[in-house]
Amino acid sequence: MSDATEASEPAEPTGSDEGGAGGRRVRVVLVDDHRMFRTGVQAEIGRTDITGVEVVGEAADVDQAVTVITTARPEVVLLDVHLPGGGGVEVLRRCSPLMADAENPVRFLALSVSDAAEDVIGVIRGGARGYVTKTITGTDLVDSIFRVQEGDAVFSPRLAGFVLDAFASTDAPPVDEDLDRLTQREREVLRLIARGYAYKEIAKQLYISVKTVESHVSAVLRKLQLSNRHELTRWATARRLV
Repeated sequence: MSDATEASEPAEPTGSDEGGAGGRRVRVVLVDDHRMFRTGVQAEIGRTDITGVEVVGEAADVDQAVTVITTARPEVVLLDVHLPGGGGVEVLRRCSPLMADAENPVRFLALSVSDAAEDVIGVIRGGARGYVTKTITGTDLVDSIFRVQEGDAVFSPRLAGFVLDAFASTDAPPVDEDLDRLTQREREVLRLIARGYAYKEIAKQLYISVKTVESHVSAVLRKLQLSNRHELTRWATARRLV
């Protein structure tokens, strides 16, 4: 069974439509490869009469996302950074004509567990209007969605600094060949291990099993030619990844 829900036709706005959030309404698509997370977000923000947010579609990978977004034409897309099929950046690339629509632009707000500088900068360069982490509260997420709908740029605390630094510099960041050997998920696990998280805590935060965490750690150690998590922590600290 596909994880993408059938997108509804765009609703015609009416003057008598009394939504939440002071009568404001916004149509949203959720893009995340974890069904339980999408269900939680839907439950938290999708009570349209209270929040003003109407969830009109969901998707679990890049192809589904492009199809649902193109069909539903929401005002805002909540976009995970790491997705099967090329990630959030690929969704942004394929939806660039929708973002460029002068009359009815589709705007993107990244919603991710990752707070890594390269992830933040990558999706902002791709055209996203903001980036918030999954620690955000439901109330703040609703507020961020409306701000993005209105054209504002929205970031979780401290993430804006990554963007300012990146766009203030004319120099391209140096290529780290060791880091480039790792997949995006392996980088996430690497950072959490280096921050002292236990395997169970990492599994819970990334919505994966403990056995999958162990597999990622083994892969990271092998690719970086390290022996244990203590060496891994020193490696990550030296590169300011923690």
